[in-house]
Amino acid sequence: MGLFACLRSAAGLAIVLSLGACNDANKSAKPFKVLTTFMPITLFTKAVAGNCAEVQALIPANSGPHDFQAKPADLIALRQAKLLVKNGLGMENFLSKLINSADNKDLLIIDSSRGITTLDSPEEEGHLEEAHANHGEVNPHIWLDPLRAINQVENIRDGLVKADPSCAASYRSNAATYVAKLKTLNAEITNQLNPYQRKTFVAFHDFAPYFAERYKLTADFLVDVPELNPSPADLLRVAADVKRSQLKALLSEPQEGERSFNALAKDLGVKVSVFDPMETGSLQASLNPDTYFKVMRSNVADLIKAFGG
Repeated sequence: MGLFACLRSAAGLAIVLSLGACNDANKSAKPFKVLTTFMPITLFTKAVAGNCAEVQALIPANSGPHDFQAKPADLIALRQAKLLVKNGLGMENFLSKLINSADNKDLLIIDSSRGITTLDSPEEEGHLEEAHANHGEVNPHIWLDPLRAINQVENIRDGLVKADPSCAASYRSNAATYVAKLKTLNAEITNQLNPYQRKTFVAFHDFAPYFAERYKLTADFLVDVPELNPSPADLLRVAADVKRSQLKALLSEPQEGERSFNALAKDLGVKVSVFDPMETGSLQASLNPDTYFKVMRSNVADLIKAFGG
């Protein structure tokens, strides 16, 4: 029922009731649909969107951008979405073909990496070709630096405000709240890791350079991306790093059960600990924007143990 029809129907209390019915009709309209790519982008977007938009991850729970296989339902989701939020920097190499196949001319895309200072992919012998083939020349793992994550949140905020101005005030308020928490997290981590400046740690794959740069650490890795197999040169390089830095543990992702990494740790007499880059996670974790803070604090605690702290 339209508003004019409601107002004509009666006066007094009847008008109030009719207006309520009209408002209920408006609430039943289709929600503003936003698609995200993988977990950190989903967390940031949910934090900014609040109750103003329906946020759905394109990559399902417990899957990451490295092993994503598109299904017909993903094409349907892209055709119906008004907005897509991505990390950018080559992290979602699968997107271009998928977007072209969806043929949604009205789809708006937010690249959350816009304007962020980046770091190059590794150039060690045997890694450059692999790195460029998988991620390009730039390392894409910007979300693991809380201050760069702030830039991502602000890019998402600006994109949502532009795409859905009716909820601009809420988007700005939600983003400001989340940014304040990211600043607090950064100060906390800076204080915790200050005693370990210039120390080296070793991760399974190359996800940690932005985190390391922010907190004045050095990050080495066994392979560029999780699906690659380490070469003998990789193993020798990491072994030398561990011995030189007197590292107590290698840092693996929760979802990685890489035999070579575990075998290397055993040979070196060190443990395997966990640093979760949040490239994937459970459905429950992906629904709560505070997951980012919980995981980052856990990562720092495990890293300090790896340093022997």
